[in-house]
Formats: sequence, C-alpha cells, structure tokens
Amino acid sequence: MALAVGTKAPDFKLFNSEKKEVSLSDFAGKNLVIQFFPAAFTGVCTAQMCSSRDELAFFNGVNASVVGVSVDMPFSLGEFKAKNAINFDLLSDFNKDFIKAYDMYLENFALGMKGVAKRGVVVIDKDGIIQYTETTPTPGDQVNFEALNAALEKLK
Repeated sequence: MALAVGTKAPDFKLFNSEKKEVSLSDFAGKNLVIQFFPAAFTGVCTAQMCSSRDELAFFNGVNASVVGVSVDMPFSLGEFKAKNAINFDLLSDFNKDFIKAYDMYLENFALGMKGVAKRGVVVIDKDGIIQYTETTPTPGDQVNFEALNAALEKLK
C-alpha cells in the first residue's frame, strides 16, 4: 500500500555511511527529503544523488534536510559518498525494513537481482507528515526534480 500524502511518516532508525544511527526524530522541526535509490555506483543513481548534492543550497533555503537511502552496506555508501562528494547522509537499509515500510521495495531489479529500493522521493514536513511522494515507473527513470522542488516551495 502506497504512503498517502497527509499521513504520519513511519519512524525509522538506519545507519549512515559513518556508521552512526539516524532516525526520523533527528529531523524534527525541519522538512526531510528522502531520496530512495536502487544501488550505489550505478549511472542513474549517481546522477540522482549528485543532483541533490548540487541543489543542497535550495534545500537548505526551504528548511529541508536530504538523505539518500539504498540497500547498500554503510561501507559501500561511504565510498560512494566520498567518490561523488555527496554532502548529505546516505543511509543503509540493508535489511530492507525501511523501504518496505515506505512502499519503496522493488522485488525484481535487473539480472535476476532481487530486493532493492525503488527510485523515488518522499517529502516529510517539519511535523512528520508526508507532503509529497514519487516513485519512478522504472529504476532507469530519473525522479521529477521540478515537481519535488515545487512541493518543497509550498512548505516554506
């Protein structure tokens, strides 16, 4: 069942690439943009994370923090973050609980690989309420950054 705009966001606790636990409560009082991506070091995923990196000033201007979430291990995410100069947390959902709770679980990915994050975005407002969701039609499609930015502008 897809997460509905206007509903309370499910809580989470995940480890970032520095092996520090991060939870939804860490973002209280701020808007949160969760960028879901299937796998580090792949073309479209790298473009997605680098686009968010390049737009961090915009996100800060609308009182929004950004995190990226994939099923990669924290160690791999650390290398990916360093290689691409990512300036926000990348969170590991290795056990796939978070992507399932947020309806971002992709059963069949590619080459017979199973169980990765769908490509998508969820925006949670400063009160913990979901204000925007997007899931791309396929993992090869990029998120709609214009629609994301418009949703964030409404939260100013």
